[in-house]
Amino acid sequence: MANSARAMKSAETSNLPFIYRQYTRDQLLDALRKMHLIRQFEEGAEESYTRGLIHGTMHLSIGQEASAMGVCLPLTQQDQITSTHRGHGHCIAKGADVKRMFAEFFGKTTGYCAGRGGSMHIADVTTGNLGANGIVGGGLPIAVGAALTSKRLKTGKVVVCFFGDGANNEGAFHEALNMAAVWKLPVIFVCENNGYGMSTSTARSTAVANIADRAAAYSMPGVIVDGNVLSEVAEATHNAVERAKRGEGPSLIECKTYRYRGHSKSDRNRYRTKDEIEDWMSNRDPIARFEAELREFGIANDTELAAIRKSVEDEIAAGIEFAKQSPMPEISGLADNVYTEQA
Repeated sequence: MANSARAMKSAETSNLPFIYRQYTRDQLLDALRKMHLIRQFEEGAEESYTRGLIHGTMHLSIGQEASAMGVCLPLTQQDQITSTHRGHGHCIAKGADVKRMFAEFFGKTTGYCAGRGGSMHIADVTTGNLGANGIVGGGLPIAVGAALTSKRLKTGKVVVCFFGDGANNEGAFHEALNMAAVWKLPVIFVCENNGYGMSTSTARSTAVANIADRAAAYSMPGVIVDGNVLSEVAEATHNAVERAKRGEGPSLIECKTYRYRGHSKSDRNRYRTKDEIEDWMSNRDPIARFEAELREFGIANDTELAAIRKSVEDEIAAGIEFAKQSPMPEISGLADNVYTEQA
């Protein structure tokens, strides 16, 4: 009887989604908290923009939280990432402090880049974030260079390169994948395919049905996952990390996801229907899906989930207040933190 019970328990465990077999309860709840932190950070940034506290534009990833968190979950702090103009989620998933991120948005000296980087150029090398990039596809060659460094110096670091569907038609995409494959570099290319490059759908801009199909041209695995399901993203990334650490080279992961907001704050969002947006928000929301699983598998109840949301609300409010109270840069420091200075 005892053996039968153990066999049944083993069978039940083997049928669980990947993350529930790989991570502890605390790790799963921390992943959920970071997903909430990503969303509420961006909602807080959006509100601050509306109130005139932040100037310039921003590119929000609300709706893509499972992609950022699922990719970063299997990574160590030593592993590195390169990010995009839509990179706030990557930054938080990799361990950034939202107080310093808000300060960067507000152009304050306490920001990660002393207020000089703003929304599109946040970097945090202490957590392995080599930086976001305003150039479409700009992080691809940087990631390959970092992976080459890791291989040559035998550091054991794996590098993840986030990029959007719009970047897969840039020359840098093809050059980066080819070089990484030729040299078998420990790099993982993650395409967050949210269906639109600015206002152009992938169906109109890309000849192949799936961006991951292009991996075959560079002799690397190409994996397609539901980018709104945390476990699918984490499992694909885990496998790619293990492959890279074995010295077998790069992988390409395509996360099919969706952004709820427009391309940027100037986007009036006229190229998508309200029904399309509502369908993704109501039926495929990554946070709602993850919370439903946590309830289903007895990992968290409604009270615990509400407490996580409340703690995140408090952290976001404190972060915005920190940014508001932080000092502005002095004119005398205009030439600080630049590579060259004219005499």
